Amino acid sequence: MALTVAQAMTLPGMRMRLLAGRAGLSRVVRWAHVSELADPVPWLRGGELVMTIGLGLPGDPAGRQAYVERLSGAGCAGLAFALGEAVTAVPEEVLAAADLQGLPVLEILTPFIAVTEAVARWHADERVRGERRVVAAQEAMARAALLSGTSGILRALAEHTGGESLLLDPQGKPRAATPAGERPWHARALEMAQGAARLSAGVLDDGIQAVQVQSLGFSGPPTSWLAVCTGSPLEWHARMLANQAACLLAMELLGVRAGRAKAHAQRGALLAAVLDGGLSPRQLGELCPVAAPPYEVVVTAAPVPPEAAIEVLEEVAADAEELALVCARPEGTVFVLPERTPRWGTQLCARLGVPGGGCRALGLDELPSAVRHAATLAARGDAYLHVDDLEASALLRDAFVPDAAHRFAAAALRPLREYEARHGGDLVGSLRAYLEAGSNLETAARRLGVHRNTLRRRLAVAERVSGRPLTDPGHRLQLWLALSLGDLVPPG
Repeated sequence: MALTVAQAMTLPGMRMRLLAGRAGLSRVVRWAHVSELADPVPWLRGGELVMTIGLGLPGDPAGRQAYVERLSGAGCAGLAFALGEAVTAVPEEVLAAADLQGLPVLEILTPFIAVTEAVARWHADERVRGERRVVAAQEAMARAALLSGTSGILRALAEHTGGESLLLDPQGKPRAATPAGERPWHARALEMAQGAARLSAGVLDDGIQAVQVQSLGFSGPPTSWLAVCTGSPLEWHARMLANQAACLLAMELLGVRAGRAKAHAQRGALLAAVLDGGLSPRQLGELCPVAAPPYEVVVTAAPVPPEAAIEVLEEVAADAEELALVCARPEGTVFVLPERTPRWGTQLCARLGVPGGGCRALGLDELPSAVRHAATLAARGDAYLHVDDLEASALLRDAFVPDAAHRFAAAALRPLREYEARHGGDLVGSLRAYLEAGSNLETAARRLGVHRNTLRRRLAVAERVSGRPLTDPGHRLQLWLALSLGDLVPPG
């Protein structure tokens, strides 16, 4: 709160009378100063109530007019005369110039020292009142942080500074604002945030509004930016409250980030269990909220630190971050996101600085297959390559009707699976290893960890159960398609 000329006239013990310059009664009095110089301006800083007995007044009308103009131009709050010593009345030229300049001219009947003491006492008391207001506002913001989090802090800050507040994410996108909605000064705040150093604060004051922008965070890149818009000039208590709010918001965001990291770790463990076969896709959907299909499955060429993966996910896919699934795998970090255009994977891999691959999944049951296809593409080392960008793979997928393909695979492998159910033995796995090894018995046995004679017996049983020899090219092709359809044909 500022002391105006009108308020100074009503301070206890003050006896003053307004003679001219009524339009300037709202001028702010920073200090009361006595001067009898013909030109006191070089010795002033602005905001002074200049008191005089008139000794320094020029003797000519033009000089007296210029005297008032210089005081007004220097930002003085007003001019007060004690009449009866040097002059008995304020010259008309002074009064007329004061009305034109909007500079209050007063007749003062109180000793100059009493005026100076009263102004100094008011500012001292105001400082104490301001500190009490700051303490009360800080307590209010702390309570708001506990009760309402970020939105409560912004509301309390706007209320106690008499202004508006805005929270920007690291890229300058509005996260929250009080009042809600876009305001004209938001563009200036965004420009300041984008042009500022990593951890900094700045003020842009155009004489009407003061916009203060401050980075949030205790180390590293800013986690967000806080902007406050108040009237000009920026008051000291508004600056202090903005600093307090910045600390509270930084701690709030750190807590939110820690909570999100824990939630992502739990969700990632469930996704890993699905990919390892220990949990069904249906159970995944029951245990944690997931986005509606279809999905874009992204796999990086190498695992990235969980903190970095979650940070980039928050920046790139903030709207989908809460429903995303992230987990580290030996082949790389897996992201499962709702599908959109343009794809998430391009931005994710670019921000992480690693190659990656992507695949579409129409449902949770297709996630394991989508991860395998995406990991294969990630291993190529391209910046980001999606299955649909490979014409041959996409055409092969389009050539199959999913339900019909599943029925074909089930029919071709039914005799082998029924035998396994009755008598045990890994006929399907042994047959797949043998075909993947190019019919090389030694290589397939080594991959399975069994003796070659054991594998030879299993293959003989497979031939007998299926009713056709493995040397039959058509039979081999049917078995190979049934066994590898999920790997050859991308999901989606």
